[in-house]
Amino acid sequence: MKKWQFGMSMLVAVAMLGACGPDREGVVEELEPEPATEENKPDSLHIWVNDDERELLAYREIGDNFEAETGIEVRITPFGMGDQLEAMSLDAPAGGGPDLFYQPNDGVGSITLQGLAADIDLTPEQEAEYLDGTLEALSYEGELAGVPAAVETYALFYNTDIIEEAPETIEELEALGEEHTNASTNEFGFLLESREMYFAYPFYDAYGGYIFAEDGEDYDTLDIGLANDGAVKGGEMLQRFHQEGYLPQNLNADILNGLFLDGSVGAVFSGPWNIAEYGENLGDSLKSAPLPTVDGNPMRSLGGVKAWMVNGYSDHISWATELALFMTNEESAQIFFENKREIPARAEVTLDDELYEGFQEQLEHAYFMPNVPEVSAVWGPMGDANVFISQGNDVREVLEETVELIEDEIQIMGAGRE
Repeated sequence: MKKWQFGMSMLVAVAMLGACGPDREGVVEELEPEPATEENKPDSLHIWVNDDERELLAYREIGDNFEAETGIEVRITPFGMGDQLEAMSLDAPAGGGPDLFYQPNDGVGSITLQGLAADIDLTPEQEAEYLDGTLEALSYEGELAGVPAAVETYALFYNTDIIEEAPETIEELEALGEEHTNASTNEFGFLLESREMYFAYPFYDAYGGYIFAEDGEDYDTLDIGLANDGAVKGGEMLQRFHQEGYLPQNLNADILNGLFLDGSVGAVFSGPWNIAEYGENLGDSLKSAPLPTVDGNPMRSLGGVKAWMVNGYSDHISWATELALFMTNEESAQIFFENKREIPARAEVTLDDELYEGFQEQLEHAYFMPNVPEVSAVWGPMGDANVFISQGNDVREVLEETVELIEDEIQIMGAGRE
């Protein structure tokens, strides 16, 4: 076993469970829902809301509005989004679970294969209400698995007390490291969680690396581009940033946030989920900007779409779908934004803070994470690869052996398609 190999992740295990799940077509045929009517209206619907007080506040208000309009009570259970998929896999086929659950788009393939999410049909008018690319990110093999609620990606936050302008090119970013880094005093020109593939991806992508080759709306999961010449070049740049001391070893979100809030860092790769906390601490000195360019081209960040999904085993699929649409309509999306401060998946919502401008611009260059089940085999091994790269190991060797590991895990899953 190679020294950077690691154990199979829970996500892979869930994906394998998906491969062993019920026959999708059989489930759909059996549970083909009737249209939502007064005759089949339930007394209540049950939803799992991510266990975050701001989200709970938003959805309690939205749920009350839905009840006022339809007479259907919305029962809310706080449930961490990261734990919902495993619970759904275990409970839903036996009749448990809520009518609606909440998941990001990169789990759509596994969710669909397990029959956990009912297919959702939208009219062309409804489809036009959501941001470009969000419905595609939530579709797998032609089936729409969820209704988009929020989108996210990362960009640059910067502190104008340290740097007057955001770096516009990768060369300017590197210059920040050279001019403002003094590791002995925990001062840095810029920081990013480079061991996390989510944040390291722009460097691999910038020179021609890719996760899976794309053919139209499909992915060829047998064609992994994380060890090609472009990916190696991106990995070597990250390694140089570590060797020059611009990026410290074992940097995690807590350390990055602490240093930035202390006013010790010029710029950080981070997301709009930190706008409230950063803004409270840095005030008017906090600004946002898109990621810098590489050879004149914008760096592509990874992006995600969070969605409401209808339990495919629910007794109230049609009304649950109505609730999902209600919770993502313009009025509800505005309530969601005012409480949670995440970017809704609708263009007409007013984002009343200039700090969102950098993220909105970056979203135009974001690459929504692949939603095929095989992607779950990527994150862990690439995270380990990034650690070994940061420690000075040969980049090409690390990436080539990491891709072999990913291919092995995909084979274990019984997946892989072209």
